Amino acid sequence: MGNFTMRRISKLTRVAVGVASLALAATACGGTSTEAGSSDSSDSGGAKKGLAIAYDIGGKGDQSFNDAAFSGLEKAKEEFGYKTADIEPTEGETDADKVQRLTSLAKQGYNPIVGVGFAYGPAMKEVAAKYPKVSFGIVDSVVEGDNVASLVFAENEASYLAGVAAAKATKTNTVGFVGGVDIPLIHKFEAGYKQGVEDTNPKVKVLSQYLTQTAEEGGFSSPDKGKAAAEAQLEKNADVVYQAAGLSGQGVIEAAATQKKWAIGVDSDQYQQQALAKYKNYILTSALKDVGGAVYALAKSVKDGKPLTGTQTFDLKVNGVGLAETNPEFAKISGLTDAVAKAKKAIIDGTIKVKTE
Repeated sequence: MGNFTMRRISKLTRVAVGVASLALAATACGGTSTEAGSSDSSDSGGAKKGLAIAYDIGGKGDQSFNDAAFSGLEKAKEEFGYKTADIEPTEGETDADKVQRLTSLAKQGYNPIVGVGFAYGPAMKEVAAKYPKVSFGIVDSVVEGDNVASLVFAENEASYLAGVAAAKATKTNTVGFVGGVDIPLIHKFEAGYKQGVEDTNPKVKVLSQYLTQTAEEGGFSSPDKGKAAAEAQLEKNADVVYQAAGLSGQGVIEAAATQKKWAIGVDSDQYQQQALAKYKNYILTSALKDVGGAVYALAKSVKDGKPLTGTQTFDLKVNGVGLAETNPEFAKISGLTDAVAKAKKAIIDGTIKVKTE
């Protein structure tokens, strides 16, 4: 029993140290420093409040990227009894706005704090340096810092599998790709997809379109733009369209479903998303990116007192990316299940090297 008490005390000391830098901030904005110090035993290695995520463009409800992050937050909340916060971005915000948001979460004692999206890069570098006892996570970007975990994914690998599916499913030998914004991150999706299509059936043509040059122009948050781009590709005979466009992707899915053609979703398993239920029969599959799993892994590491730091890559090998097979139609397409399994194995064992550009 004495041993347990000792452990309990040292755990509390650790927590107290973790929140010391926050206590001053908390008193400044009306909190009390004593609360934080006398944390209960379900909590360790950091501040009392648990997990906070700050969303990227498109916010919650995109049925894709941001919602995948939210699922990780929900899991951590359920398992660890964490207090959680999830904060929406504002229209046309600056880095300064992001700095303010992350600083406010750190002052309130949240730990870890996750910026969902590469746009948080500059702000996180600045804020993490000021709060060395708090663990930060950033999705889709690498930020240097002793207390920052850069949560990056092999989107090109999942996209390769999506390309295999598109090449097997097409009847017109024309497929489409709609990217939200013309940036290196989305080029990874396009490069993997094209390579997967070509390796499976070199006769299949890929039509590609990016919705905007910058995120500020709404490439990830404009379903109408997604819909128009997909309609243009469908007019050119595409009968499978893959989108990597965040909230804009809903327009792509709507366009394909309306014309009874295949759409391929992204990030979350979009076949299972409630908001897209009326189109689900036309969502052949989705290139999965387990942002939720990454958010959860960071939360768990902080809970266990061994916070993840540095670049953490989630690829096919660790199931960090993948391809959904929940639509029963998937299994009915001749040779598709086998082709995907074979490609997956070859990527994992290094026989297939998937391009990123």
